[in-house]
Amino acid sequence: MSELNLVLSQKCFGGFQKVFSHLSEELKCQMKFSIYIPPQASEKLCPVLYWLSGLTCDETNFIIKSGFQQYAAKHGIIVVAPDTSPRGCNIEGEDESYDFGTGAGFYVDATEDKWKTNYRMFSYVTKELPKVIEKEFPVTEKKSIFGHSMGGHGAITIALKNPEAYCSISAFSPICNPSEGPWGQKALSGYLGSDKSTWKQYDSTLLAKSYTGPEINILIDQGTADIYLEKELLTQNLIEACKNTPIKIDLRMQEGYDHLFYFISTFIGDHFDYHAKHLL
Repeated sequence: MSELNLVLSQKCFGGFQKVFSHLSEELKCQMKFSIYIPPQASEKLCPVLYWLSGLTCDETNFIIKSGFQQYAAKHGIIVVAPDTSPRGCNIEGEDESYDFGTGAGFYVDATEDKWKTNYRMFSYVTKELPKVIEKEFPVTEKKSIFGHSMGGHGAITIALKNPEAYCSISAFSPICNPSEGPWGQKALSGYLGSDKSTWKQYDSTLLAKSYTGPEINILIDQGTADIYLEKELLTQNLIEACKNTPIKIDLRMQEGYDHLFYFISTFIGDHFDYHAKHLL
């Protein structure tokens, strides 16, 4: 396991907001992740909540814009937010667009030759990063996951594929059916190839239709004024797919809110209350 290098440390709500870098074995490059360590962690082990960010974001957007630290400090929850893709891999075309390549790893393990060596965000988030966190920080065995947009897609698909690994799941404006939306189609075809049968493993709606695991509850907040709702997010497709399955979704349509961090910061406290019930 590679050495952690401290990039940032700032006291915040009695705890510390930190950013670390390390050499990722899965992604074959230097990666950064943020971690908020609440004041309670100085005296006891704390549960960990993983946040997955959306397109164009890195490990800093959430920690700067959401205001989550006050709620993490209130409940005593460690919060980890990785970057959204490998960086600096010098792959031709990785920096050509905002919705593919750098900043847009889509939380999949790529299989196309050009991308498969580095673009393994699914394995990074589910395997390598938790091992780092569990080895280096004062965490309990309990963990949960949530995210926004592309990261909401990541959180839900990861949970559906590993239902017993996470105590709770939530999302803001998740991409719910990427096989049917332009963002998802571009990412899945680019990373996985043109055979759509391989896309199912990273599509929440398609995973839900065949889900037979234990009961799973998901909190989703979605703004009614979100310009991406009808074309990219396709929330109702997931709701329909979950009918008559063990997946129970609490969908809260928030009147007048859009896709951005003003929306997230408004309801982030509710999500911490929700996760705290399952983690503490």
